[in-house]
Amino acid sequence: MDEREYPDYLMEYVFYLRDIRGRSERTINSYCTDLKLFFRYLKAEKLHEDGDDISELPFDTVAKVTLRDVYGFLSYSAQEQGNNDRTRARKVSSLRGFYSALAAGKILSYTIARDPVANLEKPKLKKTQPKYLGLDDSRRLVTQMDTEDPFYRRDFCILMLFLNCGMRLSELVGINLNDIDFRDRTIRVLGKGNKERILHMNEGCAEAITEYMAVRPVCDDKALFLSKRKTRITGRRVEQIVSRAIEQIGMDGRGLSVHKLRHTAATLMYQYGNVDPMVLKEILGHQSVSTTEIYTHLTNENVRTALDANPMSDMHGKG
Repeated sequence: MDEREYPDYLMEYVFYLRDIRGRSERTINSYCTDLKLFFRYLKAEKLHEDGDDISELPFDTVAKVTLRDVYGFLSYSAQEQGNNDRTRARKVSSLRGFYSALAAGKILSYTIARDPVANLEKPKLKKTQPKYLGLDDSRRLVTQMDTEDPFYRRDFCILMLFLNCGMRLSELVGINLNDIDFRDRTIRVLGKGNKERILHMNEGCAEAITEYMAVRPVCDDKALFLSKRKTRITGRRVEQIVSRAIEQIGMDGRGLSVHKLRHTAATLMYQYGNVDPMVLKEILGHQSVSTTEIYTHLTNENVRTALDANPMSDMHGKG
């Protein structure tokens, strides 16, 4: 992040998100991408100046924004940028977060008397069921891996943790050796907002980690999962490992990804483990049970489909 490209008020917001709110770099970059685009829009509309440079955009221009300006920006995002409802909803969240912080005095050097986007609503999104692997495909994912691959034990362990524990990508990459307790069979992970939670290792996960540790390179890096350069593995490399495994079972091109393995773990736990939604919420690290309930709805839909497909459904009484 080049600070010279940002106006001071945006940099102070970045510091607030990082140092006070504990937001991840990925989240901060996402917010900043949306805000920079909005500031460029304001520069063109209000100051009639073209160009991507927003470093000198006056705070007064940003502070005097109205809902009409924001609606114009969202319309521009849809028509000129081709943004769908979900992308524009994210932009709304970015704008609301920024202006809410200004109005609340969180950005110490810059404040506004009133939040101009307090009543801004997100575009209504269609509810979609998460994509996930069924039990048979999940088993194929880990059994059809190339055992001759020199990183087989590492990659197998990565898939097992995703499919059994429902970890986020950032959580898995961030695991350190001292986060694992073999005696209690637990793993400590750092979730969203730097919130720690403890996950149970079932027998399969504990065995996978033990077997990987037997071949893990000896080095000073404290990370559990290492790259071939003996440094902490990157999220991008993990995504490649998962994509290759999905391709090996012939399911590439179906929109499956690392995050879909998290959906898979949650769905399998609910379907086969009779897990209470509140317990599943804690396992997944959701802030609200409403986020977790999508998996209960998914299962209910599967039940409904199965009942409708019963060959006895077309039987009718006489008379």
